[in-house]
Amino acid sequence: MRQVERDEMIKEATATTVRRNLGDLIKRIQHRHDSILVTKAGKPVAAIVDIELFNKMRALESEFDRLVGGLQGAFKGETIETVEKALRKAKTVSRRRGRR
Repeated sequence: MRQVERDEMIKEATATTVRRNLGDLIKRIQHRHDSILVTKAGKPVAAIVDIELFNKMRALESEFDRLVGGLQGAFKGETIETVEKALRKAKTVSRRRGRR
């Protein structure tokens, strides 16, 4: 198992290693709050995280879905062209404010 270079403790392990050491890895995740990036043939296929991080991710997903729903409602009935024009205008205003 190797450590991925980041601030948080993310370990990388093959699916075979995870299968062989699942109990130990769960203890490590639970007590050290590490995360495990599971790979197969060198490619990431899954992640194992502690329950606290999992719950945060679920809450963020719910909030994101709520925000997307609000945006969809705000532009309901508008054409793509109208929305793109509004976005261009907003970007222009934002850039001008940033120059002040």
